[in-house]
Amino acid sequence: MKTYPLYLNGGWVRTPAANPVINPATGKPFARVSTVDRARVRQAVEDAQAAFRAWRQVTGKARGEFLSKIAWQLERRCDEVARMITLENGKPLAQGQAEVGMSIDHLRWFAEEARRAYGRIIPNQVDGKRHLVVKTPMGVAGAISPWNFPLVLGVRKVAPALAAGCTVILKPARQTPLSSVLFAECVDAAKLPKGAFQLVAGSASEIGQELLENPLCRKISFTGSTETGQLLIRGAASGVKPLSLELGGQAPVLVFKDADLEKAVEGAMIAKFRNTGQSCIAANRIYVERPIYRKFLERFVAKAKALNVGDGLEPEVQIGPLIDKNALDKASEHVEDAVRKGARLLCGGKPLPRRKGFFFEPTVLADVPAQGLCMREETFAPIAPVCAFDKEEEAIERANASNYGLSAYAFTNDLRRAFRLMENLEAGMIGINDGVPTTSQCPFGGVKQSGWGRELATEGMDAFLDTKHISLGIG
Repeated sequence: MKTYPLYLNGGWVRTPAANPVINPATGKPFARVSTVDRARVRQAVEDAQAAFRAWRQVTGKARGEFLSKIAWQLERRCDEVARMITLENGKPLAQGQAEVGMSIDHLRWFAEEARRAYGRIIPNQVDGKRHLVVKTPMGVAGAISPWNFPLVLGVRKVAPALAAGCTVILKPARQTPLSSVLFAECVDAAKLPKGAFQLVAGSASEIGQELLENPLCRKISFTGSTETGQLLIRGAASGVKPLSLELGGQAPVLVFKDADLEKAVEGAMIAKFRNTGQSCIAANRIYVERPIYRKFLERFVAKAKALNVGDGLEPEVQIGPLIDKNALDKASEHVEDAVRKGARLLCGGKPLPRRKGFFFEPTVLADVPAQGLCMREETFAPIAPVCAFDKEEEAIERANASNYGLSAYAFTNDLRRAFRLMENLEAGMIGINDGVPTTSQCPFGGVKQSGWGRELATEGMDAFLDTKHISLGIG
């Protein structure tokens, strides 16, 4: 079984300690990844700080050229990297390829954005003064990425940090480190200066504590659960360390009677079942206006039943395994709880017994009460709760009745209603007649307990820049 190395200060490091990587389609390990202790992470931070002194002086244009080279290397190895994503995460190969494609697009976006860290000149109010605003890189950044999109959610942090002139240390999720190793190989092939990018793996608590407590690490960007985000907030308090946090979601979908029904069904299918429902922006609650409720359910259930479940490397698979046994148990718990509280199970509802891995049937629940776990907690599984509503105001109120506010979706052909939804839905991202709203040039992030700050777009790079006001006396 191959043991993959880590990328530290421009070189490849294999360590005696290593963690197994499990293929969720089989439940068995297929590789190992080297791990480091807290002392070695501290050394990585010091090396990143040493590299920062030179990297910050590289022009934005030149930094962008490095990112373009990384994108080219990743594009050249697209099939290989996509296959690795499927092996360690379980998602269908086509979705792994799409993830690589989005990662390439993010790199190219920030390659261009690197030259646009604009400041401004502000008109003076006092004779003999001039006022300038400049933006400078923060310093060493820690990037902590999750397992559900193991490549692209790491790239979303690394690319803007490098574009801004920061050096960055990436810590991938324990379950899915190998796509990050392949990404590090692309970085190495692009000949990025030593120490500008490093890859660590090991104890999440040890690595997190070092990044939080080491004053040389000036910024942490994290994607993961709200509970872990809260721990980071507490840990960052003593050093007042800046955080960017993309946390949990519980996205509502509102389908109005004036919507194009076929497009609404298709959009809800994508929003719910992409990545086997293991997405922070996945549809978690679907509300349908009563006059079209029955028709929506008929079409939606038919499409859910037709989804092809299997190993992501098998042809034409649309639903892969869940990430592990805990995820499988949680999915079962959510279904059983909903049915016990009065929901109707229309299809699915249980693990697939004929499979060795962590497979769960695509599931549709109707008439789920508001107190059901799947209506209140984030359900990382192919489970779709559907309910009816009567009035727009009711739909908005029910959509907003959550501690989360990452994304929301709505399907309507009423332009006035669309604007009311834009203004009143409590979410950082809203897809109207669009089940896939994420794109490199637009900000990604949430409100309430879904996080702080934004990734992607101009806001993504701004998160790694300090804003400075210079008051210049010239009189």
